[in-house]
Amino acid sequence: MDAKIDTKMDAAAKARFDLISDNLAEVLNPELIETILAEGRNPRIYWGTATTGRPHVGYFLAALKIAQLLRASCDVVVLLADIHSFLDNLKAPLELVENRAKYYSKIITAILQSVGVPTDKLEFVLGSSYQKSPEYVMDVYRMASLVSETDAKRAGAEIVKQTSNAPLSGLLYPILQVLDEEHLNVDCQLGGMDQRKLFTAAIEWLPKLGYRKRAHLINPMISGLKGAKMSSSIEDSKIDLLDSAENISKKIRKAEAAPKIVEDNGVIALVEYVLLPAAALKGRKEFQVERRDQDPLIYVDIKQLKEDYQNDILTPQLLKPAVSAGLANLMAPIQAAYQADAEWQEITLKAYPPPVVEKKQKKVKDRGSRFPGAKANGPESQ
Repeated sequence: MDAKIDTKMDAAAKARFDLISDNLAEVLNPELIETILAEGRNPRIYWGTATTGRPHVGYFLAALKIAQLLRASCDVVVLLADIHSFLDNLKAPLELVENRAKYYSKIITAILQSVGVPTDKLEFVLGSSYQKSPEYVMDVYRMASLVSETDAKRAGAEIVKQTSNAPLSGLLYPILQVLDEEHLNVDCQLGGMDQRKLFTAAIEWLPKLGYRKRAHLINPMISGLKGAKMSSSIEDSKIDLLDSAENISKKIRKAEAAPKIVEDNGVIALVEYVLLPAAALKGRKEFQVERRDQDPLIYVDIKQLKEDYQNDILTPQLLKPAVSAGLANLMAPIQAAYQADAEWQEITLKAYPPPVVEKKQKKVKDRGSRFPGAKANGPESQ
């Protein structure tokens, strides 16, 4: 009897682990999560986002993973990293940080609700709510005394803006993110592949202060519309979550999607990492492509779609309109929530004020006093 109970417990723990690790690029220290699950406990996992540029459609990757973590009965913390925002080369000036954090809270909630995630089970934490405490600040000093400049630069290489004469704050950024794992009392951190160097640094650095190492869940990176990774700071590479259906269609039409080439194809990446997983979360995993005078192409997995694209059965001319329609449909609830929330609209104007265009003043050219028509007020006119 006891053996049967143990087998069931093992099977249940494995099913939870499979859900936690599903669709990830990599899991660092998976045995830490497996131990927690074997003990019948809920892993506490956090995902952090620096409140800088306006979130884009790539944020669905984290949202869809968070949905799976909640289904696996994990305790999930969303960190709104406001202090990190201005440490990263002042991407968010201090006077804008507070409202940008509020904006992120609004839009992340809307993303999760749009794919059916019960946000009442999430814990939102503002970085500045604990990162200014004496205990945290002292840990920053302690860590700074143990980590070299080279190691700090390496850890933040892909997440902190690199310049030839970078401010010192960029070296503090990775230290803070590593310490967040301890001060949020989590077992694991979720992030993108661009944070892998920082995650490996956390595994090495935390034990130096006597703290336990954590596991890390690494999401794949979604290609941007211009081939590189999608970024909030590169306007042409992203689709803003509040873009209209018309703007979405316009950006997708202009996106780089060479025929028969699937590598670094941002349009296919949107199907693979956003549209298909979101459809699965809603209960019907499929992506449909309409064709004139023919039956539509229906895909339930990305492998078949990629094969058809490589064989030119699925062309860019067919794929792009289908992706535009899919994204517009997916983001419609987010935009409806925005339109119905006057407070959110006010926050947006404060967080991302429109640029001030200075009117050019006509410069009066000084032609001296000897040109024809000059006023007779100089010594020569006397």
